[in-house]
Amino acid sequence: MSHEYYRRGRNWYTAMGALFLIMAGIVIVRQLLIWGPDFMTDFLLNDEITNEKISVGMIGVGVFMIALGFVRHEQPR
Repeated sequence: MSHEYYRRGRNWYTAMGALFLIMAGIVIVRQLLIWGPDFMTDFLLNDEITNEKISVGMIGVGVFMIALGFVRHEQPR
C-alpha cells in the first residue's frame, strides 16, 4: 500500500450520528401514526417544546455528527 492510502477504520462520530437519525426517525414515525400529520404539524409549529421539535434537533445533530465523521484527519506517521 502506498503512504497516500487512507484507511478510515472505525468512526465513532458517524455511528453516533446514525443513532441520532434512527432515534429521531422512530419518534417522528410514531407521532405520525398516533396523531396524524395535521396534529404533528400543529405540535411542530406551536410555542411549546414538543417531541417533534426535539426530533428535528436530533436530526440536525445527527447530520452534523455524520459530516464531522467524514472529515479527513492526518494519519500519524
